[in-house]
Order: sequence, then structure tokens, then C-alpha cells
Amino acid sequence: MNRQSLIKKFDKQAKKYDKRRINGQASKFRQRIFQEAEGKVLEVAIGSGLNFPYYRNNIELTGLDFSHEMLKTAQNAALNYPFKTTFIQNDIETFEFDENSFDTIISSGSLCAYQDPVDVLNKFQKWCKPEGKILMLEHGISTNKLLAGLQKSLNPLVLKVVGCHQNRNISEIVKESRLSLVREERYLAGYLYLIWAKP
Repeated sequence: MNRQSLIKKFDKQAKKYDKRRINGQASKFRQRIFQEAEGKVLEVAIGSGLNFPYYRNNIELTGLDFSHEMLKTAQNAALNYPFKTTFIQNDIETFEFDENSFDTIISSGSLCAYQDPVDVLNKFQKWCKPEGKILMLEHGISTNKLLAGLQKSLNPLVLKVVGCHQNRNISEIVKESRLSLVREERYLAGYLYLIWAKP
């Protein structure tokens, strides 16, 4: 799928994503991991700002997304939170920050959409300060064989409709990258991955 088609798909989903900020089914998992964000925080593929309720008040947040509509929704949502925010519309797969720019890097449900997710994680390794942290909440292939089979069979359709892969093994993607895995937790039949990593 070309990038412009993918961007249009996410533009169309902005309002639907916005409704999940308070009552999304992943809320308790977002709170579990993203309350640990501190200092200068980069959230990639920030979307509509689903993680805002779980951030500390004293962070400095930079949000990156290639979708204009998602960023517009996130900017409006950010008005309700006390932390300082900066938003950048660009594609993480081609964009560059300076090395060691951030104390925390957040990725939330975004590894499914990248053409080269390992390369993106290697960017995190470069952009994060040596003593910093990388926090991820991602969906991927389930540990349940029946569900995993369903994910594999539905993947072409879901990729075409909403622009994300259902069958990626997030654990393996992290292992293939230059990140150092600190901890991994799996929930919802292993479909949901919580990952704590460092450069």
C-alpha cells in the first residue's frame, strides 16, 4: 500500500480514535506502562492523543504523525492537559531527529503499519538518550493458535481496509532491532504486547 493511501485511511479514522481516549478497552494497559514516561517524551504515530490521560503533568511531549486529521484531533485534545506539547506532521519512516534527543519514546499501536518496523525501532535507539526508556503497547500475533490462524487469514483484508498488519510478531521485531529488551508482558490471549526497552 502506498503512503498516501495509508495516510488517507488514518485521516478517516481520527474521530473514531478520539472516542477511545477515556473508555478504550486498552485503557488499563496504557495506564500500566505509559505513566512511566518522563522528561522529554517523543510519541510516534501519536494519533488522536489516546495516551494523554496517562502522562505525568511535568513532561514535555513531542508528537509525530503523518496524518493531518489525527494531529488536528490530538492538538485539540492537548488543550485539556497541563504538559507542554509540540506537534510535527511527518512520516517517521523518513523523518530524523538528532541523536539522544529524548528521555522517553512512546509507541502505541503503530508497529503494525510500518513498512520496516525494525528500522523504526533502530531510530528509537538513536533518538533516545543512553539512560532513557522506550515504552511500547502494540498488537500482534496471538499466542492462541486458533486466534493466530484467524489473524493470518484476515491480514490481507484488514491491511487493505484499515492499513495495519494483524499478524506481526512484535517480540521478534524487537529482538531483531538494536533495542535492549527490559521486560515484556502479554495480554488478551497474547494479542496485546507491553514492552519496556532501552537503547
